Amino acid sequence: MSLPLVLMLSLFSTMMTLGGAARDRPPAIFVFGDSHVDSGNNNYLLASLSKADHFPNGIDFKASGGMPTGRFTNGRTIADIIGEEIGQLNYAPPFLDQYTTGAALLNGVNYASGAGGILNKTGALYVSRLGMDLQIDYFNSTRQQLDEFLGKIKAGELVQKAIFSITIGANDFLNNYLTFISDFEAPDAYINRLMIALKDQLTRLYHLDARKIVMGSIVPIGCIPYQTSLAPLDETGCAALPNQLAIKYNGKLRDLLTELNQIFPGSNFLYANLYDLLMDVITNHQSYGFETASDACCGNGGVHGGIIACGPASSLCGDRSKYVYWDPYHPTEAANLIVAKKLVHGDAKDISPINIQQLI
Repeated sequence: MSLPLVLMLSLFSTMMTLGGAARDRPPAIFVFGDSHVDSGNNNYLLASLSKADHFPNGIDFKASGGMPTGRFTNGRTIADIIGEEIGQLNYAPPFLDQYTTGAALLNGVNYASGAGGILNKTGALYVSRLGMDLQIDYFNSTRQQLDEFLGKIKAGELVQKAIFSITIGANDFLNNYLTFISDFEAPDAYINRLMIALKDQLTRLYHLDARKIVMGSIVPIGCIPYQTSLAPLDETGCAALPNQLAIKYNGKLRDLLTELNQIFPGSNFLYANLYDLLMDVITNHQSYGFETASDACCGNGGVHGGIIACGPASSLCGDRSKYVYWDPYHPTEAANLIVAKKLVHGDAKDISPINIQQLI
């Protein structure tokens, strides 16, 4: 009995992928992090209070025809754009999607989750979310599936050539340390605790064959509309304390990545300087073509529309390309595009010790 045509084509495509065509494929991208790069995992967490599965989120996301996908922005995330820049034809699918299996794993997988953090306690106010420990558990599951699908040798080669993009840490301050759920702790002690946890997590990834890790710093969390709508502002127009914590954390993160590069053979831990990249856009927003770097395009309440999260009843700006911030917490696609391209092609002040293009 002959196979249906669709199945034959699918089998042929898979054979080509596993054969000579695989040599021409761009590297897979495995994405970890929080709502800045979540591509829809939180859609599948029924108890989560952190979701972007509603209009007008995704209004400019061409791949979905302007429908919401679970991305916390009007269009593409930084991780989406990086994938495009290195030649990916498809975005890394969310791990929790039931169809993320088999050949769908070969381009990479997205494990990021809105409200997720380095510490397991982070984001508890939003109930269900995937913290970094759980995201790595899920990658371990993917790793086993790849072994079964490709064989251990080919799976190991795919993973070692892959880009591991990690954007996490902001919630450990915004939705933990700076909230009432946090136990009192001196900033240095708390940041050191984050570094200990993160070192263990990055070590786990290395032992699962991750070799090319792009670790994002914390963005200027004191400049998001949520903070500027509530807190006293400094001369930069941002809330001072959150940014001070972010700068202190970022310094420790850079030191940690330098240490890991020294102790793990064959590793490439890159420091993606998201703080300075986004702060440059905020400070010089007019030269980048933006009209405002303080107001949320989609939101309500407070001076900058940063109190109420983006939803169907929110006020919506007319031209999203003129706003740095999409909602009270997240940049627009236009801002993401600037940052992502500098991570791929930029110099040492943007990403070090090399950029993503050089990494691959």
